[in-house]
Amino acid sequence: MNLAAEKHDSHATASQAVDWVNVSRLMLQSRALDDIEEKELVPAKLVFNQFSARGHDFAQILLGSLLTHPHDAATGYYRSRPFVMSLGIELDEVVASPMAKAGGYSDGRDIGVVCSYPNPERKGAMLFPMCGGVGAQYSPISGWAQSIVYQRDELKDDSYTGAVAVSMGGDSSMSTSGFWAALNISTTNNLPHLFYIEDNGYGISVPQEVQTPGGDQVANLAAYKNLKIIDGDGTDPVQTPALIQEAVDYVRSGQGTCLLRLKVPRLCGHTFQDTQTYKSEDFIADEQARDPLPKLKAHLISEGIFTEDSWNQLEQESYDTIKASVERGKLRPEPDPDNLTRYVYAEEGPVQLRGGLAADGYQFPQSSPVAKPEGARLNMLTAIRKTLDFELATNPKVLVFGEDVGPKGGVHGATLGLNEKFGDHRVFDTSLSEEGIIGRSVGMALSGLMPVPEIQFRKYAEPAAEQLTDTGIMRWRTNNQFAAPMVVRIPGGFARRGDPWHSMCDEVEWAHKVGWQLAMPSNAEDAVGLLRYALRDNNPTIFFEHRTLLDNSWARRPYPGDDFVIPFGQAKILREGSKLTVVCWGAMVERCEKAADSLDLDIEVIDLRTLQPWDKETVTQSVVKTGRCLIVHEDNRTAGFGAEIAATLTDEVFFDLDAPIQRLTMPDVPNPHNIHLLNKAVPNEERIADAMKNLIEI
Repeated sequence: MNLAAEKHDSHATASQAVDWVNVSRLMLQSRALDDIEEKELVPAKLVFNQFSARGHDFAQILLGSLLTHPHDAATGYYRSRPFVMSLGIELDEVVASPMAKAGGYSDGRDIGVVCSYPNPERKGAMLFPMCGGVGAQYSPISGWAQSIVYQRDELKDDSYTGAVAVSMGGDSSMSTSGFWAALNISTTNNLPHLFYIEDNGYGISVPQEVQTPGGDQVANLAAYKNLKIIDGDGTDPVQTPALIQEAVDYVRSGQGTCLLRLKVPRLCGHTFQDTQTYKSEDFIADEQARDPLPKLKAHLISEGIFTEDSWNQLEQESYDTIKASVERGKLRPEPDPDNLTRYVYAEEGPVQLRGGLAADGYQFPQSSPVAKPEGARLNMLTAIRKTLDFELATNPKVLVFGEDVGPKGGVHGATLGLNEKFGDHRVFDTSLSEEGIIGRSVGMALSGLMPVPEIQFRKYAEPAAEQLTDTGIMRWRTNNQFAAPMVVRIPGGFARRGDPWHSMCDEVEWAHKVGWQLAMPSNAEDAVGLLRYALRDNNPTIFFEHRTLLDNSWARRPYPGDDFVIPFGQAKILREGSKLTVVCWGAMVERCEKAADSLDLDIEVIDLRTLQPWDKETVTQSVVKTGRCLIVHEDNRTAGFGAEIAATLTDEVFFDLDAPIQRLTMPDVPNPHNIHLLNKAVPNEERIADAMKNLIEI
């Protein structure tokens, strides 16, 4: 048999396996929903964000119908609604969500085209919560693909055998850092990841020739190792099913990563409001001629699967089904405004449906808020390493990773020896991509693991900002359906020297990130208790490790025991007093305590320990007692977290104040490198003592 005959037979086999009636129904329903939204709901201002998938719909539905494994997962983007429908989600949720009605994907919190499908009963694929950013969908699904391998090979769960991770994206999304981060993660690890690229030739109004050299990113990837590329037409009722089946089979077989690129027409503007004036009339006519719906209809009639009458009947039934669903959606209640602030963080009661250890009912060892000091004083670095060691040993779902985290043991030594002890699948190095480090953590967390990614220095978190933001708001924007608990370890702050790249704190950014907790321990004992609490909590946490405290003699403490935890939001009063309250955290705690000791003026010093949440009660009670407050922090003055504390105190205890609240901070400059400039910038004991004395004497 020649090659052409073999290809014909494979195409015929793939076509025979398709449930053509269901594919046709879903496609007709998708088209009907687009029509009703564009003609009725958008003009009536019941839908505000309308993205049609006409032209993309046929291939999406075919792909979704193959994702039947209980551990399959996928990420979509704003033009993926037909794919979402093919996964088995309730049609009423698909229809009502764009109208921002109660229920749906988000209970009105997110735009309706940003879909999700938790599928808690594991009947086929789970759809990750979509993100509004182009390219943000890629690295999280690489994390899921890595989790498939980990669950199967390390945790010996055979139910993961054959599972796949699918990322959907347009051709222009291949220009984003998220795409390249995921491509590197999945190919270097030979993961079961299917990149599905819908190539319509445009990114909004920008043609592919502007996006990439030669206008064909897939051709440019031909030499990529560990990447099978399948390329073809996404509108042909014979070829398209075969190509999709080949791609899915390849990834399911465990052979590795595959990129499936199908060329499809975008039979509409980028959004409903887009007039497409940037396309020529001939180009638009050519796109219309490639519409997969008429092709599908003609093919199925020629194959005897439909007659003209039965097709028309299905088309009418599909429209009537969608119309009825729309009318039901209109009658749905509006979301309850009283619930607006719920699910920013985990709450007592029902946990999220997917993501984190809590969703799977994982039981932790006993913990205690009482320290049981043992042995010699440890520096903070050793205390962190010892805590990670214990949690890795007792919880097989903990994974520690980042740049240089593996054999080298981290640039600061926090993971020294852990790779050798726990192996490359538990403690490992990553490529140099913070977007990829945090993105893959999202997929791991959604799979039920506890990722502990390290960002090497605080400044290097900037490339991961999109993933960090999306992670924090996940629980809220899905109305507690999804959450991605993780612990992101970030060293930062000045050390023996400073500089603008390795020494910034800027902790207020994390305090402002919705959904994130923020811990900033000042000593080894607190580092143990806060880190262990974070590793067992059901929320994402930034664990800030101040560089000057890692081997600081003042910060050394005996190890407080393997069950010691410090619940977040509990400040510690280091020394009691009645004349002045000093609030501080991180590296400023040592300096404030020493300054207060040098004065012996009855000063109370409070170490916040966590900024999100922060212990308002302890601080306000202290200020009511002393009548004065000085806030000391390393971050810049303008909009630093000290301003939040000052504002809160002004609101709640203004009439108890005997003097204005004062702040002592760095000026609004980056950390300088010259030691004399650094000493001028960062509050030192002398300036802190002067500020304390002056405020008491007012």
